[in-house]
Amino acid sequence: MTVDINYLRTWVGKSEIATDILHGGQLASLAATLDRDELDPQLGDLVPPAGHWVYFTPRPKASEIGPDGHAKRGGFLPPVDLPRRMWAGGRMRWPGALRVGDTVTRTSTISEVNHKSGKSGELVFVLVKHAIAGPDGVCVEEEHDIVYRGPSDPNMLPPPAKAAPTDADWSRTIEPNPVLLFRYSALTFNGHRIHYDLAYVTETEGYPGLIVHGPLIATLLMDLCRRERPEQQLVRFDYRAMSPLFHIAPFTVNGRLADDGNTAQLWAADADGGLAMQAEAEFAD
Repeated sequence: MTVDINYLRTWVGKSEIATDILHGGQLASLAATLDRDELDPQLGDLVPPAGHWVYFTPRPKASEIGPDGHAKRGGFLPPVDLPRRMWAGGRMRWPGALRVGDTVTRTSTISEVNHKSGKSGELVFVLVKHAIAGPDGVCVEEEHDIVYRGPSDPNMLPPPAKAAPTDADWSRTIEPNPVLLFRYSALTFNGHRIHYDLAYVTETEGYPGLIVHGPLIATLLMDLCRRERPEQQLVRFDYRAMSPLFHIAPFTVNGRLADDGNTAQLWAADADGGLAMQAEAEFAD
């Protein structure tokens, strides 16, 4: 496949604006999915970290869906002609607070489009910046890294995952069963077949099982912070996907609090101790 990076870079600077109302029902469904007790959010309650991901969900018509379950290429995101699209990581800041009942606006902008060719084939990286504003101004600032890759090679074994740290202060074991993945896909209106269609993900994509959503892993890491430091609000969260997790084995989300008491190193580890995601969180003083 030939990547016309100059053409794709004509998308840089393109923006779109979306508006949503932060109804409590989505947050109640998210809490149930995360096995929390917050099943009756009230007007004015704080939206938890990553809660904004259950809003502004894309709604392409059925006729606009591609073979992988995503919307067909083009539109706001550049039409990268590579078959695999993944959520690679991102950075979030909370300069303000989102609350249940708020009417909010998200402004999204294509900030960068870059190309790399190496041993793993063609790669295109797209950086999208989001700003979410409510009644009191911008409350969430986010950078979202998307990577596009060529088709998988069934004859090439993936490199072994880097070993995860073993000195966690906090740890929680997650059973990524198909019901959990289906519920998160439904909650975020994510049609990507790698998360629920076992035949597709194993036969077409070449993976050993259903893939755990990158945003779900990041959400579970933020949720671990809430469970362990319920009195402190997150003001920053940076994360990077390192290797995929699959529904065929449990994984852990882990954290280690820094000496300053205001930052934490976080990571997700697969059943063999491999590093799946790493992150850093900062709490308000």
